[in-house]
Parts: sequence; structure tokens; C-alpha cells
Amino acid sequence: MKIKKGDTVQVISGKDRGLKGKVIRAIPAENKVVVEGANRVTRHTRVQTSTRGSQSGGIVTQEAPIHVSNVMIVDPSDGRPTRVGYKINEDGTKVRISRRTGAEL
Repeated sequence: MKIKKGDTVQVISGKDRGLKGKVIRAIPAENKVVVEGANRVTRHTRVQTSTRGSQSGGIVTQEAPIHVSNVMIVDPSDGRPTRVGYKINEDGTKVRISRRTGAEL
């Protein structure tokens, strides 16, 4: 999977199309990512009382995973979405590059 945690991505399809956000979590086993502010769902959680007496629960909104094919990495040089490629440097390290500009990601 070419998208990692911490990358800035743009949603290219679905109800949140056009939204830019940071990847909170990557799930490579399922080819999904969780993007900050995208694909928000309402979850009803049971109200539980902690040992101090405070209550937590009720209706909570949180981000749900999005398939990796529905997001594209944003190129840091021009702020537009780009495809990702790989390049091997002279010292043998493998780095991700932008297909649009050729810059390292």
C-alpha cells in the first residue's frame, strides 16, 4: 500500500469528494485508511460510569475507514493530488516520489 499514516490525502470519490485530510490510521490488511474529517459515521455507545463517577457514552461521531482507491496523496509542492511511484537512490534506499512532479514525498 502506497499511503502511510501521516500523509495528506484528498478524497476523490464518495460523499466527501474533494475533502483534504491527514491519514489517522492505515489498515494494509484491508486496503483501507482512516482520514481525518472524512466518512464520519454516528455510533451509539453504551453509557458507562467510571470509578470516579463520570459518565461516558451516548451518540458519538467518528471517522470510518475508506478504501485506499478512493483517496490520492496530495503533492507537497503544488497541493494537487498525484499518483505515487518509487525510486531507488544512489545509497540503495527506496523512496516514494510524486508521478506529477517527480519530487520526493
